[in-house]
Amino acid sequence: MAALWQPVSGCGDHCRDGADRHPAPGTATLRMIVLAFVLIGGLLMVPLLRGPAVRGLARTMLRVLGIRVVRRGPALRPGSLIVANHVSWLDILVLMAVAPMRLVAKGEVGAWPGIGSLAGLSGAIFIDRSRPKALPSTVAEVAAALRAGRTVAAFPEGTTFCGVNRGQFRPALFQAAVDAGAPVVPASINYDSTAAAFIGDDTLFASVRRVAALRSLTVTVVTAPALRPTPGADRRALARAAQASMGVGGYRLAA
Repeated sequence: MAALWQPVSGCGDHCRDGADRHPAPGTATLRMIVLAFVLIGGLLMVPLLRGPAVRGLARTMLRVLGIRVVRRGPALRPGSLIVANHVSWLDILVLMAVAPMRLVAKGEVGAWPGIGSLAGLSGAIFIDRSRPKALPSTVAEVAAALRAGRTVAAFPEGTTFCGVNRGQFRPALFQAAVDAGAPVVPASINYDSTAAAFIGDDTLFASVRRVAALRSLTVTVVTAPALRPTPGADRRALARAAQASMGVGGYRLAA
């Protein structure tokens, strides 16, 4: 059960191609200083403005880091469950920048400086991975949000991969879409540099600095057509269909 609940990625430093495009010396430090000011100022203002302000802050943080977001695929409809592959902590900012949504994230993210606070302000649903018995209540919370017309985004791989390699989709959270009768929208997140990957023994600070040192970084978010589960649909079959629609098939999903 532990292996299913806390999947382990085989990705590490060896997965990075080393082709980082470094800017002039000092750019990384300058970006990190500006990012800190933007984040602090934003977190002071967002509680007053909420919704649109969270999205605006996420977009500003990405711009400060020199990251361009390209969006492709059908428009997202409120009340959808977005299921995406997981590469980096940046995925959180990218999805927040694309559309208003609540995120499902591991509990540890809530303690991350800045990013955790921003996720919390967006209405994030945190999973306590040390308590597998709490999973049904998390699924119920996601289903309730979907019924209320909120878009919810989750990373069913359960951990981060380098982007070249991907993990299998765990089916548990797909039950929320079945229970709520909500559409499932597979989303593929692709970075044009493996330097963005948050893998191995990475720390948040080291990862932010590595990303800030890149001359540029483009992330492409491609959404597939929505899958509409029928009442009583099998969550495992739904997870397989979602992953296959992203062009990532051949996985045997765990129970």
